[in-house]
Parts: sequence; C-alpha cells; structure tokens
Amino acid sequence: MSQKLGRWKLYVLILGLVAFVGIGLAPIITPIVNGVMGSAQTTGSNTPATPTTTPNSQQGDLEAQARGYELVVQREPDNETALRGLLETRLKLQDIPGAIAALEKLVALNPQRTDYAVLLAQGKQQIGDRDGASTVYRSILETQPGNINALQGYVNLLLMESRPEAAIGLLEDTLKTAPQANQIQPGSIDVVSVQVILGQVYADQQRYEEAIAVYDEAMKAQPEDFRPIYAKAIVWQNQGKLAEAKPLFETAAQLAPPQYRDQIQQQAQQVPPAVPATPQPEAAPAAPAPAPEVDSTAEPEAE
Repeated sequence: MSQKLGRWKLYVLILGLVAFVGIGLAPIITPIVNGVMGSAQTTGSNTPATPTTTPNSQQGDLEAQARGYELVVQREPDNETALRGLLETRLKLQDIPGAIAALEKLVALNPQRTDYAVLLAQGKQQIGDRDGASTVYRSILETQPGNINALQGYVNLLLMESRPEAAIGLLEDTLKTAPQANQIQPGSIDVVSVQVILGQVYADQQRYEEAIAVYDEAMKAQPEDFRPIYAKAIVWQNQGKLAEAKPLFETAAQLAPPQYRDQIQQQAQQVPPAVPATPQPEAAPAAPAPAPEVDSTAEPEAE
C-alpha cells in the first residue's frame, strides 16, 4: 500500500484524532472508529460483493466493485452506504480524484459531519489543490474553532506552504477565544490539545524555549495528561538532553493509555540525532620574534 493510500485509509478508518504530533513521529491516533466505513463493509442486494484478494485479480475486482457502486449511486444519488463503499474502493485503487468526488457528495448530504469535510480537505491537499483544502478547513473552523481534526490539518497545510507564523497565529487566536467559547459551550475547545499542537510548531521551527514554555503551561493545567509531557521529553531528547528527557518519558508512559505505552518506551530508547560539533578556529601562526632595535645614535664600528 502506497504512502498516499495509507494516509487516506488512516483518516477514513480512524478519525478520532488526538492532538499530538511527536517531533519526527507520526500522529498518535485514538482508535475511535465512528462508523464512517463500518456500514460500507455490509453488502446488500444493491451493493457489489466483496472482492477477492488474489493479487492477479484484485485490481480488476476493485474496478468492478467501483462500477457497481457507481451504478447504485446513479440510481440512488442519496445512498450513503453506496457512496461510502465507492469512497473505500476508490481509495484502494489509489484514485484520489474519484474518492474526492464521493466525498463531496457525502459532505453535501451530511453538512454536519465534519469528519467528511476534513477528509475532503485532506484529499484536495493530496492532489495539490491547496486553495480548495484551505477553504474547506476555514469553513469548518468558522463554526467549530475547536475542531482538532480541522485545526491540525490546517496547521499542517500552512506549514507545508512555509507559513509558520500564520499557523502560530491561528493557534494563539484559538487559545485566546477558548475561555469564552468553553463558557458558552463547555468543552468546545480542548485547550491542552491546541497547546500541544502549538508547541509542536514552535519545536519544528527550532524555537525550543517557546515550545517548552507552552508544554509547561499545558502540564500545569492538566498534570495527568501524558501528551505535553511526552512532547517535552522529545524536545529534550532531540537536543541531546537525555537526563532531562528520561524522567519525562517514564512519567508519560505511566500516565498514557496502555495502547500508547510501547510507542513511548520505544521513543525513549532512540538515539538523538547527532549535533554537529562546532568547528574550532585554527590556531594562529606564532608571531615572529621582534627584530632587535637599532640605536640610530651609535657610530658604526671601525673595520
């Protein structure tokens, strides 16, 4: 499975994003399957049978399955089960434009389902339509500024466009509005999650002191949350400060849910990247001994 397909399948099958991206690591994803693909696995009288997995016939079976779903959608444009099946099949075929077409229909049918919208933005980003992806992300964040999936996706897009200050500004603005937003709708903005993303952006920009400060603030607010502790440990580790990182890794592993502990322990054992030694300046050549001074008043010796 290609990297592009793998990323898409990850978003389709596991949509409960935990707002933590370790430095140099893939996102830690909470395995909360919300049924996006669940019903697509169930075949009915109007849906094609599951294709075989024989290597020589798999491509043809997937194409046939896609045509079957397309026929169902032509007859029943609002058939979400067929649309989800078409989405999954297109992804398996690595047909991102075809997957986007199915997603656009799903978004139109389910405007309240931001998970579909986030997938659509990711798809547009995959094919190079960054403006389209940005538009989708902004539309989600206008009504749900604390939507972590959209926030993380938009931040990644801004960083890809070499706009780190825009990403930082977006996250800082989200944190500024969080108290009022959470007063109106409790829990609408997960402050610690936003702080962890902000710290990651700082760390990626090698603004380590600011990253550590954000992580410390998050740790103070939520001392039982393993994510900022883990993030801070990786910053120390990547700077070669292993003595500072070790107790943080141990604490993070103790606090983390069981499914993340192995990953944390593996990260703790990694060797930090070598820091190039600062070249020492070459020693300056010794200055020649000064010439003896000549007394201009002395008379020359007679031969």
